[in-house]
Amino acid sequence: MNYEILIAFAVASAALAIAPGPDNIFVLGQSISNGVKSGLATVLGLVSGCLVHTTLLAFGVSEIIKRSDVLFWGIKLFGAAYLLYLAIMVYKSDSKVSLSQKKESLKGMGKLFWKGFTMNVLNPKVTIFFLAFFPGFLFSDELSTVLQFYVLGLLFMLVAFVIFGAIAVLAGAISEYLLRNPKTGFYLKWVQIVVFVGIALYLLVSDK
Repeated sequence: MNYEILIAFAVASAALAIAPGPDNIFVLGQSISNGVKSGLATVLGLVSGCLVHTTLLAFGVSEIIKRSDVLFWGIKLFGAAYLLYLAIMVYKSDSKVSLSQKKESLKGMGKLFWKGFTMNVLNPKVTIFFLAFFPGFLFSDELSTVLQFYVLGLLFMLVAFVIFGAIAVLAGAISEYLLRNPKTGFYLKWVQIVVFVGIALYLLVSDK
């Protein structure tokens, strides 16, 4: 088992979770509008949805790996190309972090959890991102690929939960900081670009 690969995966996951995106901005908005508990319920829903994407990836890609190394290499090429595409899209986007959101009338932790869960599960971009991101971080020659994908998925969920949870708890301070320091969005934008490009290059040079 290669723990260095797992550490690199965790670091990359953390950088991606911190960078402004629809999910963490939604969590921030929920916490500001409805309180920390509402934000945490949304976080639990968003993170739980990742398990569905992990399952689809684990059984689908694992079967491809069994059948053909060439097909698996093709997936890695697709993943690298997709991540470079995301980097270009982030580069072209506005670096300003927008905190304005529509007011949600949802009440109850269950409804907020379900909102976060469905936001994640019904977003095909998450599945595509997992397909692009995970295959290059298989970390063991002994463990089954299905188990490895689940380990990566659970690690991704843990990292996302910690960071999104911190955003929910510290929502007020974070929003005030962003308003006082508008250049923060610029730096976070470039963090995201560097991470996407770095993972793409890693996929191209890794042996797995």
